Amino acid sequence: MTVQYHGQTPRLSEATVANGFVFLAGMVPERTDADATAQTRDVLAQIDKWLAECGSDKRHILEATIFLPDLNNYDAMNQAWDEWVAPGRAPARACVEAKLANPDWAVEIKVSAVQIRQL
Repeated sequence: MTVQYHGQTPRLSEATVANGFVFLAGMVPERTDADATAQTRDVLAQIDKWLAECGSDKRHILEATIFLPDLNNYDAMNQAWDEWVAPGRAPARACVEAKLANPDWAVEIKVSAVQIRQL
């Protein structure tokens, strides 16, 4: 079995691909000066980018885990999520309240998907 590593640093890879599955690291916002909806849109754009690089897309996400440091932002996050998720292809999803590594992050999202084209 071959494992491919994308966006690798000494600490982590942004994505790994193995046996037709794509696993993304937890994606966090690059723009921390924005509200929870905008930060979620930022994260979802990163997910789109990494999935494309790994031969997949949002229509093939199997599961998502969403971390919010404040569940009062649940509706704001869902506003961006509902606009983004592929119609009829909503993945299995969990959303939990969790303290994130950077207090300026309003959201972190981790997804796994099926690879639809070989790299």
